[in-house]
Parts: sequence; structure tokens; C-alpha cells
Amino acid sequence: MSDDNDRGTFLNLLAGIGIGAILGAAAALMLAPKSGAETREDLRKTADELKTKAEKLVSDVSASADDLVQKSKEVIEQAKTKVQQAVDAGKQAMAEKREALKGESEGEA
Repeated sequence: MSDDNDRGTFLNLLAGIGIGAILGAAAALMLAPKSGAETREDLRKTADELKTKAEKLVSDVSASADDLVQKSKEVIEQAKTKVQQAVDAGKQAMAEKREALKGESEGEA
């Protein structure tokens, strides 16, 4: 649950940074002393750059999420293996104890 909260917080932070960058770029372009055509060209270029950066960010976050999922699967498999080994050891110990008790009861008879 904590990992989900951390991931959500991280994504919210990234979204905030992205929105701030967009608003800052738009404000800078609007306040710049340029003609309308130059401003529109600058806006187009900025929009293209932001799109490229957003696509890279999504790709990076997706890759990180895929890595996290893979690592989680590996941890779960390791835990399953350890639990199965413990169960097997318990069964073996129980069988040995049963045999020892059986031998003691036969020895008493």
C-alpha cells in the first residue's frame, strides 16, 4: 500500500512539474516582445518539445513500473519457494517424529 502511495505521489509531482512548465513557457512566450507569427512559431516549437518530453516521461515511468512488477514477481516466487521448503521440512520432521514415537510404542509393547 505504501508503494502505491509513493507511486501516486511521484506521478502527482511529475504532473505538477509538467503543468508548471507548460504554464511558464506559455507566459514567457506571451510576454515576449515578438510578432504574432514569431510567437505562434515559438508556441508550436515549445508544444512539440513538451510533447516529446511527455512521451519520454511516460516511457520512463512505464519502464520503471514494468521493472517494479518484475521484481515483485521475483520476490513473490522466492517467498513461495521458502514457504514450500519450510512446509516440506515440517512434513519431514513430523514423519521422523511419528516414526520415532511408533518405534517407542512398539518397544514398550
